[in-house]
Amino acid sequence: MTRAKTSTATGTETETPARARVGWVSFVGAGPGDPELLTVRAVDLLRQAEVVVTESPEHAELVRVVRGLASVDDEAMPELVDGGFGEDGQPLTHAARAKVVVKHAKKGPVVRLMTGDPFTYASGPEEAQACAKAGVGFEIVPGVSSVSGVPAYAGIPLTTKDHREVAVVTCDGTVDWSRYADDRTLVLLSGVGQVGEIAKQLVAAGRPATTPVAVTRVGTTTEQATVTTTLEHVAADCRAARMAPPAVIVVGKVVDLRETLSWFETKPLFGWRVLVPRTKEQAGSLSAGLRGYGAVPEEVPTISVEPPRNPQQMDKAVRGLVEGRYEWIAFTSVNAVKAVREKFEEYGLDARAFSGLKIAAVGDKTAAAIAAWGLRADLVPSGEQSAAGLLEDWPEYDEQLDPINRVFLPRADIATENLVAGLVDLGWECDDVTAYRTVRAAPPAAPVRDAIKTGKFDAVVFTSSSTVRNLVGIAGKPHASTVIAVIGPATAKTAEEHGLRVDVMAPKPDVDVLVDALADFGASRRAALLEAGQAVTKPSDRKTSARRRKAE
Repeated sequence: MTRAKTSTATGTETETPARARVGWVSFVGAGPGDPELLTVRAVDLLRQAEVVVTESPEHAELVRVVRGLASVDDEAMPELVDGGFGEDGQPLTHAARAKVVVKHAKKGPVVRLMTGDPFTYASGPEEAQACAKAGVGFEIVPGVSSVSGVPAYAGIPLTTKDHREVAVVTCDGTVDWSRYADDRTLVLLSGVGQVGEIAKQLVAAGRPATTPVAVTRVGTTTEQATVTTTLEHVAADCRAARMAPPAVIVVGKVVDLRETLSWFETKPLFGWRVLVPRTKEQAGSLSAGLRGYGAVPEEVPTISVEPPRNPQQMDKAVRGLVEGRYEWIAFTSVNAVKAVREKFEEYGLDARAFSGLKIAAVGDKTAAAIAAWGLRADLVPSGEQSAAGLLEDWPEYDEQLDPINRVFLPRADIATENLVAGLVDLGWECDDVTAYRTVRAAPPAAPVRDAIKTGKFDAVVFTSSSTVRNLVGIAGKPHASTVIAVIGPATAKTAEEHGLRVDVMAPKPDVDVLVDALADFGASRRAALLEAGQAVTKPSDRKTSARRRKAE
């Protein structure tokens, strides 16, 4: 048992028994919904956690995202304990939740994941007191409260230079609304189900019926929806929009600022469900870019990158590289860089083996992958970033200047560029080596296949001809209402050959540029709807009767 020192009235110190700490709980604020609002400390704890006591069903997905796992069923997921509902399906009381937390904490460290902030309109104080009483140690990791976070995402500031007072009210049915007859900004929690009655009482207390009101549901997520109305019409407008919990209500003149400050729901791809048919390794940056524009990317692997069936050819080429057999090595993809790097690591080699060798990259992304290896590309196309662009800038072989006339070209087994022929025409000899194979992935789950065929995706982003062929092969053609975006002319041609009409094509073959092009399309579409006086909808909201397939 540990002992604690205390001071007496005479200033002397005495030792009194202190209870030994048993267990540990980290009360972590999950914020209102957007995983990117988690604090650095929260992310660190969730990545290390072995047991997480959750508060809502959405928290399982939040943990999956933070840990970078493919599904909530992944073996690397921590044990998830439901702290929101009991075995009977009914919500747990504060006391019952505290018992669950203490029980698991005594077995080992626990992360208690709580919506919003643990100490702001949450059961954190009661649960922390239970831990203290049981001798369980704890820490508090604050989170973004829905009180401030949801209005901010709706474009509604709670205070301005003209409106300095805010009152936050939990609508539990016992509120005396006459206390809020002034013009303070009100933030109402748990009030959407009784918003009509609340509005009547506020008007009866003296608030003008024309007082602005905003109701935002599932705030900070890509499903966020906001109804802007007045106290007089809020009940009818919420019924029409089918507003349901969780929702935050803001009452006051600050709501009018949403017209100019709305920034989240006005993103060009807000709420769009976008299919990303790529290799698993390549989907990350594309999905991140789409999320930045408000989209909901869904990655469906269509290609699996595997080693060549006959590795001897690659082994021989790498040995030749080390022995000085080549003047150039030309990388035509990030996967080619990865394949050669893995072969180097297999042999215990590093970047020093490239000494004296000239390096060519087909584009900026490939050059970046080379740079990550500690190397610098000597040649990157100045124009079109493709095999054709690479040939445009490739120097002719000069026996006076070039001691060796051989090029090492590590490529995919299905590469279609006529790069070898072009290099031969320039006087070079080329070792065209299969560095990796691209094979068709397994079909996606039945609900995803159905969503592709029935138009539940708003857009599909194709980054190569093979992704077009493979997606159609494993899942069928995207619906006519789905926006088709492609990375370049070759991919566009393949899409058209498969009966798809291309809506968006990147001006240059770059993933980031492709995402920007799709966002520009979404912004133009949104502007056209608003100019026509129509509601802003997603492509999946409107199904055209005519099939948008290429005519036979």
